[in-house]
Amino acid sequence: MKTSRRIATLVATAAIFLPVLSCADRASHQQAVEKLFELTHMQQKIEVSVNNVLALQLQQSPELREHEDLLKQFLEKNIGWSGMQDRLVTMYMEAFTEQELHDINTFYSTSAGQKMIKNLPNLIQQRDRLAMQRMQDNIGELQQAIAGRTGK
Repeated sequence: MKTSRRIATLVATAAIFLPVLSCADRASHQQAVEKLFELTHMQQKIEVSVNNVLALQLQQSPELREHEDLLKQFLEKNIGWSGMQDRLVTMYMEAFTEQELHDINTFYSTSAGQKMIKNLPNLIQQRDRLAMQRMQDNIGELQQAIAGRTGK
């Protein structure tokens, strides 16, 4: 009888404290994501992205210039930091465990990590330009293969 009572007490105690522990785990997990966003300058990058999209839209559709303020408000609401922060936090929490985030944050806290954050966008652009150049330089190979297959 005492064993059953102890088990019942244990189950009741777990039922009370597990949601609290889960909230605490979620909060610390979220803090790890927010630390990553701070280290990687996520908010600033998103703000730059919004401004780039705005400039591109105005370049492609000059008639929107008279409504630039509305377009900027729309972009900030939908793809800006305030519009995306909660969803981004959830995405990162689903993609990385709290421990993985701590490990990532430890690296990004180093000078090498900060250098990586600073240089990675430029390296990605260089990689993309290289890929496009190689495609342009070698497109004849694909054209010959297609012509060989189709007989044209």
